[in-house]
Amino acid sequence: MSALAQPLAASAVQSVDWLAIAPPTLTAVIALVALVADLFLPQARKPLLGWVSVAGLAAAGLLLLPLLHGDRAAFCLTGQPAVCSYRADHFTLVIQFLVLGGALLAALLSVTALKDARGGLPEGEYWFLLLSSAAGAALLPAARDLATLVVALEVASLPAFALVGIRHGDRRSSDAALKFFLSSVTATAVSLLGVSFVYATTGSLYLTRIAERVQHVDGQLHTLAQTGVVLTLVGFAFKLAAVPFHFWVPDTYVGAPLPIAAYLSVVGKAVGFTGLILVTVVAFPSYGDVWGPALAVLAALTMTVGNVGALRQRATRAHSAVRLLAWSSVGQAGYLLVPIAAAGSTKDPQKAIGSTVAYALMYAAVNLGAFTVAALVGRTRRHNRVADYRGLYAANAPAALLLAFFLLCLAGLPPGVIGLFAKVTVFSAAVDAGLGWLAVVMAVNVVIALFYYLQWTALLFRAPEGEAAGHRVPAPLTAALTLTGVLGVALSGAPQLVLRFAAQNLF
Repeated sequence: MSALAQPLAASAVQSVDWLAIAPPTLTAVIALVALVADLFLPQARKPLLGWVSVAGLAAAGLLLLPLLHGDRAAFCLTGQPAVCSYRADHFTLVIQFLVLGGALLAALLSVTALKDARGGLPEGEYWFLLLSSAAGAALLPAARDLATLVVALEVASLPAFALVGIRHGDRRSSDAALKFFLSSVTATAVSLLGVSFVYATTGSLYLTRIAERVQHVDGQLHTLAQTGVVLTLVGFAFKLAAVPFHFWVPDTYVGAPLPIAAYLSVVGKAVGFTGLILVTVVAFPSYGDVWGPALAVLAALTMTVGNVGALRQRATRAHSAVRLLAWSSVGQAGYLLVPIAAAGSTKDPQKAIGSTVAYALMYAAVNLGAFTVAALVGRTRRHNRVADYRGLYAANAPAALLLAFFLLCLAGLPPGVIGLFAKVTVFSAAVDAGLGWLAVVMAVNVVIALFYYLQWTALLFRAPEGEAAGHRVPAPLTAALTLTGVLGVALSGAPQLVLRFAAQNLF
């Protein structure tokens, strides 16, 4: 090798911190283990794959603990430790905790769903796809360049398409997967066009370098840079199910296996708002006057369309419980967008982003809890209508009380104190940023949401029509209900824990 080639080769070698990248790496390794082991295990022992996957997700979550003491980075440019493709800072760890925790609870629901399917779902492929998607979702918050960000987005998304349509021969499942796939691919293509515009104007894909260079873009390229900012946001707005990219949500949630609907409602949201935060606050802080108003309008439209859609659901319609939760998740996405929009015009964007993270943690716990009860009822009520929950208290008092608590948390009413605190935090972020009109829209939507949340809650305690059927709770569902219930009650008793945790310096 020539003397000139040696320093060039050395400069191409990037640092690797194996501990920093351990959580998503271990998740990906367990996914491969599940796929390979499925080839050798007899049918009777394939349920072991589920427990191996649950254990792997738990282990990946535990690997976050050694990372709590200081920021770590990997794949940095030689001699430039501040320019990295992967960074495990406080923001990364909080989102990875949310993603891996959400995937763990979805895995617990899946253990029971696969057992009830009686061979109707391919177990090896199911666990491989779920863990692969979780690995991509865990990688995304650590991404600090646009290439890694897009790759992580696709790794989280592509397995999700297959999971939605994994029920072979089910037309509703196939239609949902096709709609999800086509709309997602379109959104990703638009985002890639935006990334190309950003690269053309700044000459870099690293978020920190983009933030520096975009402020000095030549006047003739200023419009191209602005267009690139807006187009880049489209793919992440789709994952968050923001209007007008929300139309896939109800059919996808109904067509997918219920654990996958629960997974998409939480981890899919985490992927969406995390990407939006990284692109806006880290890469384009100087363009807050462009993306701030755009996201504020998106937030107002999303929460309104979501809550009106949930309000229109008929209790006797097939799968109306899942559809109501789907439309509710669209409305909740609007609330998540409010602080991100506020970050574009506030003097303290870190505080605004902390509000989104705090709200996301609350939403993840209680929404997964609501889906767990829906999975329990769905075992005996195939159509899973809201009307099927009438008299649930007489059939299974603990499940009814937990569902009532989760719904009150989503509504922001006592005893769901954590839901109330989270909504107040989001409301304050809008007011502090001078977005009074958005705060008013949010207040109106909270009132609209009260109607369908309280209507469902009241139904749980009415006298059942006919004899109340008991619900036997399998061990995995019991574990999921216990985890979400304990977390929700603990946070309602001490909401300052999650608010303080999210208020720390994120970046």
